[in-house]
Amino acid sequence: MAVEPLALKDIEERLAGLSGWSLDGDRLARSYRLASHFAATAMVVHIAQVQEELDHHSDLTLGYNTIALTVNTHSVGGAVTALDFDLARRVEDLAPGHGAH
Repeated sequence: MAVEPLALKDIEERLAGLSGWSLDGDRLARSYRLASHFAATAMVVHIAQVQEELDHHSDLTLGYNTIALTVNTHSVGGAVTALDFDLARRVEDLAPGHGAH
């Protein structure tokens, strides 16, 4: 099944179910603050594993105790698709407390 860009209305409805995620231009975006640099680094490794499993990758930035992600689907011209929401949900499942900021 081909991946199709989502309409803005669909994106907004799906975002309502993902605390902390937002639409930043043409990308889904989320940042996390963790207890330490080690915790943030460990989360990055887990996110990388999920991205490999899904064969769908975000831009991922590691700070001292923060992580920032942005994602869209390059194969459809950089639009937001269901693949991006699948990745966002999996990342939320990894987050301490399922949605720590």
